Amino acid sequence: MDEQIYQSELIIGGQKSGKSKRAEQLARCWLDTSQTHCATLIATAQVFDAEMKSRVDHHRALRAKTIPEVIVIEEPVHIGEMIVRHSSPGTLIILDCLTVWLTNLLMPHPDLASSEQVDADKEVGLFLQALGYAKGPVVLVSNEIGLGVIPMGRETRRFVDELGRLNQRVAEVSAAVTLMVAGIPIKAKRPS
Repeated sequence: MDEQIYQSELIIGGQKSGKSKRAEQLARCWLDTSQTHCATLIATAQVFDAEMKSRVDHHRALRAKTIPEVIVIEEPVHIGEMIVRHSSPGTLIILDCLTVWLTNLLMPHPDLASSEQVDADKEVGLFLQALGYAKGPVVLVSNEIGLGVIPMGRETRRFVDELGRLNQRVAEVSAAVTLMVAGIPIKAKRPS
């Protein structure tokens, strides 16, 4: 895979379109270009049931094969802080994924809802600010969920709208945007 590693790249697509695999391929390329390069993955998922545990275990197993040297940080809320803390010129950060992160902000799990009240707008602002100041490359993964029918429920419509807005803001500040369709990367944005 002969790919350009950009300062920031948003990888967006539908569920199981190959987004995480693409991010891991970019990390593999980054690691292979220099022995001094590192890769850090900020994972936003939280495990509350057997099905989600199975998904997380599957991703861990795949990463162990493709990028075993990646450092994994599990952070469901404060991703801006993690980017600031772990970004360096020799470190590529993968953020997987914005969709789950936004879910954590807007619809916290009932077991956590009372333990920490989160200001979603503030967290999004801190994240975008951190992305702008990142010292090394950042690869961001997000879902494109706005291509289907308009959801019936008010909360679901709000979430679709908020994710669409977040994706637009991230795409605007990212150097590159790649749309994944059936495992195929389509270059939606590249620097001129």
